[in-house]
Amino acid sequence: MYDSRVLRLRAAEEPKHIQEIHPWRNQGKGMVRVKRDWIIPPIRVLENSKQVPENLVQIKSDKIFTGEVIYKLEGPGVDQAPKNFFEIDDKTGMIRSKRPLDREKYSSFTLKAFALSPSGERLENPTTIEIVVLDQNDNRPAFTQKQFTGAVSEFSVPGTSVMSVTATDADDPTTENAFLSYSIIGQESIPANAVTKTMFGINNETGTIYTRDVGLDREVVKTFKLKLQVADMGGMGLTSEGVAIIHVSDINNHAPQFSPNSYKMTAVENRRNYEIGRVNVTDIDDRGTGNWEARYFISNDPYRNFAITTDAATNQGILMVVQPLDYEAQIEYTLILAVENINPLSSKAPNLPVSTATVLVTVVNENEAPRFREDPIQIAVPESVAPGTLLKSNIAFDPDNSDLRYEISRDPERWLEINRNTGEITARRSFNMRSQHVRNNIYAAIVKVTDAGGVSTTATVAITLTEINDFPPHLFPLSGTVCRDTRRVISGLVLTAEDDDLPPQAAPFIFEMPLDVSVNWTVIQVNDTHAVLQPLVELEDGQYAVTVMVSDSGSPPFSAYSQINVTVCLCDAFGDCKSEAGAVFASSVGISFIALIIIMASIALLLLLLLLAVVVTSCGRRHHIKKGTGLLVGDSEDDIRDNVLNYNEQGGGEEDENAFNIDLLWSPLDAPTTPTSYYPASGVPRGKQPVRKDAPHNLPSPTYPRRPPADPTDIEDYISDGLEAADKDPNVPPYDTALIYDYEGEGSLSGSLSSIASGSSDGDQDYDYLNDWGPRFQKLANMYDPR
Repeated sequence: MYDSRVLRLRAAEEPKHIQEIHPWRNQGKGMVRVKRDWIIPPIRVLENSKQVPENLVQIKSDKIFTGEVIYKLEGPGVDQAPKNFFEIDDKTGMIRSKRPLDREKYSSFTLKAFALSPSGERLENPTTIEIVVLDQNDNRPAFTQKQFTGAVSEFSVPGTSVMSVTATDADDPTTENAFLSYSIIGQESIPANAVTKTMFGINNETGTIYTRDVGLDREVVKTFKLKLQVADMGGMGLTSEGVAIIHVSDINNHAPQFSPNSYKMTAVENRRNYEIGRVNVTDIDDRGTGNWEARYFISNDPYRNFAITTDAATNQGILMVVQPLDYEAQIEYTLILAVENINPLSSKAPNLPVSTATVLVTVVNENEAPRFREDPIQIAVPESVAPGTLLKSNIAFDPDNSDLRYEISRDPERWLEINRNTGEITARRSFNMRSQHVRNNIYAAIVKVTDAGGVSTTATVAITLTEINDFPPHLFPLSGTVCRDTRRVISGLVLTAEDDDLPPQAAPFIFEMPLDVSVNWTVIQVNDTHAVLQPLVELEDGQYAVTVMVSDSGSPPFSAYSQINVTVCLCDAFGDCKSEAGAVFASSVGISFIALIIIMASIALLLLLLLLAVVVTSCGRRHHIKKGTGLLVGDSEDDIRDNVLNYNEQGGGEEDENAFNIDLLWSPLDAPTTPTSYYPASGVPRGKQPVRKDAPHNLPSPTYPRRPPADPTDIEDYISDGLEAADKDPNVPPYDTALIYDYEGEGSLSGSLSSIASGSSDGDQDYDYLNDWGPRFQKLANMYDPR
C-alpha cells in the first residue's frame, strides 16, 4: 500500500535545497494493487530565471527491485508542444528546467512521471506533476487607444462625466503586477493658454474623466488636450502615457442679430418668384449647426406678396417677390423682418428681445401688357343671329391707360368682326351649329389686343350657340307595302321621322293625319320618332297615296306633310307582294313604273339583237367546201345532223377493222327510224343493250357535240370531244362492241360514207390534207389516195 502522506515542496522558497520525494512506495515483498496515488503539491518556478538549467525536484521509487530503475517524463514542455522546457535524469529522477519560462505565454505545465524497468516494463503507475510559473512585473501597462476622444457641453457643471479611458497589463491580474492606477499629468487648451486652471479630473481606478471646475465656454476654448498616465503596482510600478482630446460642444446660448437692421430694396411690377435683396445676421454659436442657422419671418405681409428664405452657406436672408406687384395700386411696401435659430435658445443664453429689421421695398413701373376682363370671353347667342348683331363689348383694358388696338387672330369660319379701336365684337353672318369647328355647341376664336408700346396679349372667345328650330321634320320611307293575308288581316307601314335640328328642337315628333284623308287611314304613334300607318277599313289590292303630317318639338314647332305611296297586296312568307304588279308598285327603290317598263324593253331588245347575231353567224358557216379547202361538199343548206355520234375504243389491231369499217361507214340514208345496233365482237344479240361492268348504270349521259364544225380543220377537235364524252358516259356498251347511233336525220345529200356525195367527182378534189389530220384519219386518207 502507498503511504497517505502529502508531500509539499515549494521550490521558490528553497531554491538551494532540492528535496527528494517518493511518490511510489511498496508494502511487503510482492507487487500490490495501487488503491490511491500520492497527492503531489504544485512545483512553483519563477519566470524569467537566468539560472538554467535549474534543478526543480527529484522523484524516487520506494519499491525494492533487483534490477535498475529508469525514470521517464512526458507532457507539454517535454515531448509535446511547447517542447524542450523540461527534462528528467533517467537514473536519478531529477527534473530540471532547460530554459527561462514566460508566464505571459505559459502559466503552468502538467507532466506525467514514469518508473520503468530496463526492459521497458512499467514498474509503477504514472504520477502527475504540476509545474506553476510564478509571475514577475515584467510588463508595462498600455492604454487601449493611442488617443481617446470625447466631448462635453459648454457651461457643464463640475462632476459632469466626459469620457472613460482604459489600459491593460499582461502580468498576472491576481497580483499587484497588474493593479493599475490612472492620472492626468498635463492639460493644454485650444487656443493655447486660453484657460490656465485645471478643468478636468480622472478616477484613478476606473479611468473616468470628469469636469472639475466651471467656466467651459466654447466661444473661448473649443478643445482641450489631456496628457494621461497609467501605472501598475497601484501606481508604484511600471508606467505608460496616453492622450485624451476633449471637444467643448456648443449650446444655443447666442441669439442671431440683424446687422444692419435697416434695408432699402426695389421690385419691378408684374414679376414673380425672383430675388430683390438679402439681409445679414450674426451668430457666434457653432457654424453649420442648428444653433447657428437662422430662420426668418415677415410680420406684416397680409397678401403674401413676399417671401424670405435662408442661404444655408452664408446664413443670409433672401427676400423674394412671389406675387406680381402693381405700381398703379401701391408704390412702396415697408416690411418688418424677425429672425431666430433653428434650435431653441438655451436657458443659459442672455435674456434679450428677438432681433428685427425694417425693409423698404419700392415698386418700379414698367409697360404692362393689356389685360382682358375675362379669359375666355364667354358669349351665348342663337345660331341664327342676324349679321351685325353686337355680341360683346368692353373686353379689355390697359393698366398703363394707353390706347389699345384690337384684332381677330383666329376665326376659321369668318363669323366675327371686331372694332379695331373699341374692341366691340359683332356677328359678320349667321352661325351654323353643324360646322366642323363647333364642338359641344361651342365655337372658339382668338382675339388680340396691343397697347401703344407694342405689348400685346390674346384671349379666347368661346361662343356658345343655342339651337333654333330652322328645319322641318321629314318622314321615310315614302313608299312601302301593307300586307294582308287570306283572312283579310291588314298590317301596317312603319314610318320614321328625322330632323336636321338638334335637341330640343327635334324629337319627340307628333304624327297626324289631315282631316280630309283620315277616313280610310290612321297613324298610330309608337315612340318619339316612329309611328305605324294603317288602313281603317278593308281595302282592295292596289296603290294608295296617303298624306301624313309630322311635327317637331321646337319652339315654335315646325310641321311638314309627306305623301306616302302605299301598296296593299297579298304577301308571301317574306312580306313581298305575290303579284308582279303589286311588287312593282310596292318597290321602295325609288324607280317609277314607266322607267321600269323602259328598262325591261331595252333588255328585251338587246336579247333579240344577240339572238339575231347568233343566227347570222350560224348561217355563214354553212358553205360548200371548195377544192383544197374541205372534205364535205354539198349544195344543200339544210340542217345536217350528226353523221358520226359518240363512239368508244374500237379495240387494237386488224381484227377489229371489219367492225370498225361497218360502224364508221354507215350512211344516214340507211338508218332506220329507230336506233339500231350491231355487236360483231361481243356476240350480244341485236336489239339488247350490252352492260358495262366498269361503271354505274342509269346515270345521265354527258352532252355530246351535236353540230359538225364549219371549218374542216376543226374536225379533229370535234371528234376528240366526242371521244371524251363517250369515255365519260357510264351507259355506253363495253369495249370492243359496236356503238349505238342515234337518229341522224333524213334526206342527207351525202349518202353513205363509202360514196360521199359532192358537187364534183373525186378527181376534182385534193384529199392530201387528210394525211395531216393524224392517225385516226389515216384509213380515210388511204381510201382517197389517188395512187
